[in-house]
Amino acid sequence: MIKKSIGMGRIEATFNRLRERGEKALITFITAGDPDIETTGELILEFEKKGADIIELGIPFSDPMADGPTIQAASERALKDGAHISNILGLIREVRKVSEIPIILFGYYNPIFAYGVDRFTKDANRAGADGVLVVDLPPEEADELKGATDREGLDLVYLLTPTSDKKRMGLVARRASGFIYYISVAGVTGAREGVAKHIRKAVRSIREVTTLPVCVGFGISTPDQAGEISHWADGVIVGSAIVKVIEENTGSPALVRSAGNFVAHLKRGMSNVR
Repeated sequence: MIKKSIGMGRIEATFNRLRERGEKALITFITAGDPDIETTGELILEFEKKGADIIELGIPFSDPMADGPTIQAASERALKDGAHISNILGLIREVRKVSEIPIILFGYYNPIFAYGVDRFTKDANRAGADGVLVVDLPPEEADELKGATDREGLDLVYLLTPTSDKKRMGLVARRASGFIYYISVAGVTGAREGVAKHIRKAVRSIREVTTLPVCVGFGISTPDQAGEISHWADGVIVGSAIVKVIEENTGSPALVRSAGNFVAHLKRGMSNVR
């Protein structure tokens, strides 16, 4: 297991370990509290067993404007079941008793602001989180959060999109830590039929301005797509397709196993990439 240590967090250590092995990171997204907090914990541990390298743990929000219908529905289910920042951090504390898989808190600024930025980063660090990604907070407006995450040793991940120019890439590269998240398609999250042809060129351009790992997400839903993108990127991020499997199996005793098997298929799709 990769433990967080002074000078190198779990995220950096994980990418270093994978690089030494000639492997790429599989980053899996799930909405915390969907279908409930206890099952979310089981899913994290199952995903780790089945090959996930990093977990993006979504903080449910009532107005997830960058998310497609699948993750919107997951947020609604989680909120209805009572998921909130405090019990999500409690979940991370429980996971940390048995696992050191890197965990990134993924969400929107409103819940963090309401909780209190300093309180949020302190509590997240104490719980055992490794990073934060706030979808609707660009680097120009993130000074307060950036200062707080830096003080707590949390990575702050930023997004780049197909419309980001070189100036934008440079700004994100200077401000980001952990890795850079490249959104492969314009629009909201959700599985799509094909892999955009521009991704290889975009990843190459981002690497010209940063030494951070570059990971690609949005619209990746099959092992073949994950494998194709992992030829170019340092990591592949899959969210909606996993959340869909959870939705389809909600109420079934096979939920955790089915979602874990899907993660294993994704990882196998990336296994021959060097």
